[in-house]
Amino acid sequence: MEREQLINSSISIIKLNQHPSGGYVASPLFPPYSYSWLRDGTFIANAMDRSMETESAELFYRWVHHVLKDKRPRVDALIRKQEAKEWIDRSEFFGTRYHLDGRDDLSEWGHFQLDGYGAWLWGLTEHIRITGHSELLNELRETIEITVDYLMTFWHFPNFDCWEEFPDYVHPATLACVYGGLKALGELENRAPLLEKAALIKKFIMDHAIYEGRFVKSIHCLGEVWQPALNGVDASLLWLAVPFGVCEVNDPIMLKTVQAIEADLKHGGIQRYVEDRYYGGGEWLLLTAWYGWYQAELGNREEAQRCLDWVMSKADKLGRLPEQVAESLRDPSSHPEWIAKWGEPALPLLWSQAMFLVLSDSLK
Repeated sequence: MEREQLINSSISIIKLNQHPSGGYVASPLFPPYSYSWLRDGTFIANAMDRSMETESAELFYRWVHHVLKDKRPRVDALIRKQEAKEWIDRSEFFGTRYHLDGRDDLSEWGHFQLDGYGAWLWGLTEHIRITGHSELLNELRETIEITVDYLMTFWHFPNFDCWEEFPDYVHPATLACVYGGLKALGELENRAPLLEKAALIKKFIMDHAIYEGRFVKSIHCLGEVWQPALNGVDASLLWLAVPFGVCEVNDPIMLKTVQAIEADLKHGGIQRYVEDRYYGGGEWLLLTAWYGWYQAELGNREEAQRCLDWVMSKADKLGRLPEQVAESLRDPSSHPEWIAKWGEPALPLLWSQAMFLVLSDSLK
């Protein structure tokens, strides 16, 4: 499929799979992904903003407002428990995904993730920057402040990573989302407390999440000391540079991190992390597009174009992009187990379609 065709198909697939109230279904034909994630949804909305489909993006940000606007009593209760040093069970925190009509997801699947809450603040400020619709700040104020208070209080709590795994650790990619959201809103509204917290989060990352001169997948606190817990790399560490700017794309620590990602996770596409067993640990289209986006920002347009071509080669005749492909699997033996459990990997995955659009836009 030609590039312009796939751009048009991706936009169409995203629009067709946006609920009338604004939530984007993660994957319409893959039952476990029948929800809307704040994290996936924000990156999808940002891709739509970049594709001049700003009404779709704005509808998503209003959907988040609909989902969160009545949660002030809940966040205040959580903050009171934290200030009183009372135990907070993981199930008491906000969810990471919601039903398309805005209801909470009450399933047993891991819920406590902070990345989506930071990402949506970043995405909203990007939307306002692109569109000039600053009146949204007043319209969505209640939800913005609920999110700010939630992140300012709990940013350092162990929570599930962006793959719904490793809930007992803190993850630099998650911290990057929180940093990016607080910093973007702080700059937009000239709010010193948000900028100070963002600076603290950046210092925390730089002080505790570096091993052998590069970022690590996860950290934890032993006694009173924060230190690396999972010393390997995860492709989501790219987020620290693009788009959240914890460090520059050419920062020596980032360059060394990307070298490790290339050595451990790069084949035709990019895998998540070395120990990945989900569907055998294949190559993810959205991460390959992200790596290409990083390379484009670094000035390596040839490698960015190679990534775009690779992603495009995985589209089917309808222009649908899957979550991952079963090439260079980390653990081939576990692939059939997942097929038996859930069927083929998600197709289409709206986040894959979105990151193709972002990479394509970054190469214009």
